[in-house]
Amino acid sequence: MALADPFRRAIVARLSRGPATVNELAAPFEITKQAVSKHIQVLEQAGLVTRTRDAQRRPVHLDAAALEKLTAWIDRYRLDAERNYRRLDALLAGMTDTTKRGKKR
Repeated sequence: MALADPFRRAIVARLSRGPATVNELAAPFEITKQAVSKHIQVLEQAGLVTRTRDAQRRPVHLDAAALEKLTAWIDRYRLDAERNYRRLDALLAGMTDTTKRGKKR
């Protein structure tokens, strides 16, 4: 998955503040510009970022709509997981109550 890598998550976080060049994206990391370019390619293939040409610059842009879709998808599964954990908590609490009552007899 495109966002499984911490470098790519950091790139997306940086791009959430506005477009940036490969050099600007590479600056905070101790990896090569080529490595950053490969990470950007993965994000491009996932549809999360795009590149444009502005004279000599090739800024990378975050595709906010694609990120919104991804966030909605994640939220749906997060809500399902939270619902399942609440049911599990209730079940475990019921089992604990039953065990405590059994020991008092």
